[in-house]
Amino acid sequence: MAAPRSRTSRSGSGSLRESHNPLSGSEKMEGAGGWDALEWTKIEPVKRPLPHGMSEILLEAEEVIVEGYGIVLVNTDEAGTLLVTNFRLLFVSEGSRKPIALGTIPLATIEKFSRLAVKLPSSSRQSDKVPSRRLLQVIGKDMRIIVFGFRPKTKQRRAVIDALWRCTRPLRLWDMYTFICGPSKYKNTSPSVRLLNEYIRLLGKGYDHVSRSSFEDRSRLIYNEWWRISEINSNYTMCSTYPSLLIVPKNISDEEVLQASSFRARGRLPVVSWCHPGSGAVIARSSQPLIGLMMNSRSDADEKLVAAICTQITGSKGVRRKLYIADARPRKNALANGAMGGGSESSSNYFQSEVVFLGIDNIHAMRESLVRLRDYLDTHGAASSDGMSSFLRNGGWTWGGGNLSSMSASVSTLGDSGWLIHIQNVLAGSAWIAARVALESSSVLVHCSDGWDRTTQLVSLASLLLDPYYRTFSGFQALVEKDWLAFGHPFSDRAGMPTISGNDIVSSESLRQSSSGNLPSTPARQLPGSSNAQSNSSSHPQMSSNYSPIFLQWVDCVSQLLRMYPFAFEFSSVFLVDFLDCVLSCRFGNFLGNSEKERQQSGIADSCGCLWVYLADLRSSEGNTHSHYNFFYDSLKHEGPLLPPAAALAPTLWPQFHLRWACPSEAQAGEVEAQCRIMAKKFSEMQMAKEVSEKKSKDITASMESVTEELQKEKQISYSAMDKAKRSLKESGALKRAIESLGCRVSYSSSGECAVDIEDRALGTQTRLACSSSRKADGNQQSEDQSDVSVSISVRTDDDTHCNPIARSCESLCPFSNREGVCKWPHAGCVQFDSQLVGVKANFDAFDKLSIYDCYFGL
Repeated sequence: MAAPRSRTSRSGSGSLRESHNPLSGSEKMEGAGGWDALEWTKIEPVKRPLPHGMSEILLEAEEVIVEGYGIVLVNTDEAGTLLVTNFRLLFVSEGSRKPIALGTIPLATIEKFSRLAVKLPSSSRQSDKVPSRRLLQVIGKDMRIIVFGFRPKTKQRRAVIDALWRCTRPLRLWDMYTFICGPSKYKNTSPSVRLLNEYIRLLGKGYDHVSRSSFEDRSRLIYNEWWRISEINSNYTMCSTYPSLLIVPKNISDEEVLQASSFRARGRLPVVSWCHPGSGAVIARSSQPLIGLMMNSRSDADEKLVAAICTQITGSKGVRRKLYIADARPRKNALANGAMGGGSESSSNYFQSEVVFLGIDNIHAMRESLVRLRDYLDTHGAASSDGMSSFLRNGGWTWGGGNLSSMSASVSTLGDSGWLIHIQNVLAGSAWIAARVALESSSVLVHCSDGWDRTTQLVSLASLLLDPYYRTFSGFQALVEKDWLAFGHPFSDRAGMPTISGNDIVSSESLRQSSSGNLPSTPARQLPGSSNAQSNSSSHPQMSSNYSPIFLQWVDCVSQLLRMYPFAFEFSSVFLVDFLDCVLSCRFGNFLGNSEKERQQSGIADSCGCLWVYLADLRSSEGNTHSHYNFFYDSLKHEGPLLPPAAALAPTLWPQFHLRWACPSEAQAGEVEAQCRIMAKKFSEMQMAKEVSEKKSKDITASMESVTEELQKEKQISYSAMDKAKRSLKESGALKRAIESLGCRVSYSSSGECAVDIEDRALGTQTRLACSSSRKADGNQQSEDQSDVSVSISVRTDDDTHCNPIARSCESLCPFSNREGVCKWPHAGCVQFDSQLVGVKANFDAFDKLSIYDCYFGL
């Protein structure tokens, strides 16, 4: 949420806003000037289609039910459009056309809403005639209080309230947005299969992950030295709020397990929740024993089952480990439950055991404490629901003026809320349980009254301290699904959502009518000058007495541990906030219903999207640089358990969650981490750019090497060609000298042809012979055998012998010529002729075949 603008004209008088405003027009939002910019008319606003681009901000299957225009978000003095959809209350700024985070809240996150009326400032004579400002106050479960201002004498507020009545508390579970949207791309997998895989991990078995098809067969075969997985509750007949699979002692039969369940409230008998892989110590959970009004009832089956939990210490024969029975309640509360047949165990009835009371208050105390904390934040925050900062509300002297008494009073109010004390009690109890298991190798049985609120908080938090796996993303999911979802924390009751009983839908309205008490009136501070117009017809019905922020409190405890051990968790505080927002919004079906049985019977896993898949999809968009990842996580730094000392268990407000609406600028407690993450992202981008550059450099180097190699080859070819050319020149010169030695005169033309002139001295005639190279026109070699330059000499003859003087002289002078005219050279007498070229024609074929490589010329 953007930080609200300063409002120096606000004061503590009896109106939301004074009539004058010293702020200049440039300091106001363009087109969204708040109260003063609105025209207060009696004309009913005309319903118009959604502005261009506004439909893009809607989620899949999200439909607009009611729109309101010209509405003011009093907290930040911004005007805009208010939309009520089937999923959320959506406030869009009139200036930026973007949703305002503070004014946008999922319907399931709304705890209550009510009408308020505020009189405009006026003179006393006209006070009866001045119209009042119509306000709608919305209180959220996520620590925010929102106030919307409507035009007077219009029906916009009525339409919005009617829509909120219909949508915030649906009578049927199937009317919720998560069922309308469906699984979409966030399709769920079987929670039972995931639970069995976690059991396999706890038992230390080397099985592969179980699939849905092999689910039935594998559960019957998994056990180790001490524990086994039992299917006795597969039909939820023994305990409707326990999972179908339970880890029980190996030497206890299913019949004895069934007998022991009757001695515990709601059949929630002692079962193993976590076991130490090395020592064999366990954390077990159950509900309170039914010891009766006289507190003397006992159960042999229960005592035998609890004794079996205390296995022998590894490596010590016959030495059994000690058992601690941790009762989460204050001692007086445990005794008071005796009037209803409940109570606590006696250490004398359970072998080598010790009963410890941890003193954690019940769900009602937690609910009232959170209400007081929300009121404190709204009153003393930087900006609150009346649009006024604490500085202006106290005349500007509270903080800057150094009014220490006022500052001390506000801090005292925080202490009076009791929220941090409750957080400390839960942390201390969980740390004590973890220490007993890690330091003493003792087993601990944890319970409260029903074993699904305080018990779940303690067991899951102690497991988180002991097991590093639960401090990762996948481990955190397994922990929540095992201890919270599978073991029946009543999420629908605690969140005020519709519940399921068998195939019947039980609305939260019927729960309210059947409950003995109601939630106290909202602690939200009364707006200055306002009259509370709440009534049964105008305000939201009170939440059921079963409503309580137990799970929110547990996530708050996790954030405290994350603050104390910033290197131990893979996930960040931002992840916890987003996770909690998803749970409160009921956008996904994971946390609907009160038990595994209800979710399975209603088919929620197949009908709704999965929260875990959604969060994983968010992380995958940016990889390890996403804000859900803890930048400082070091898995090697805290490989073992986390055992915080008592002095470290001093909780503080969780800034990212508690202060994000009332003190938005102060809520950025993770700014250093965010800056480190940005720097790490830039470093990663630079690293990637460096790798790309290095790859390009390697490619260029490889190309240069290839080119260099080609150049070397070309150079070698060039040298070879030069050598061949030199040899050709030498051979050409040798041929020339050889021909000239025969009395011929050789001449070369520019085309590369040569002519040989033969002179007949006897006849005084001259004959020209043509000498040509056997190269191709393109300069390429014809074949491998003709790679060298060869020269052939051809004699230009005529078929007519009379035209050839050599032939005539040879025929006329040669005495050896036969009748056929065949020459007998070199045996003929013409060899003795004055010219030795007389027999050239006869031996021309042999001369033409002469190779330049032959040593004929003595080269």
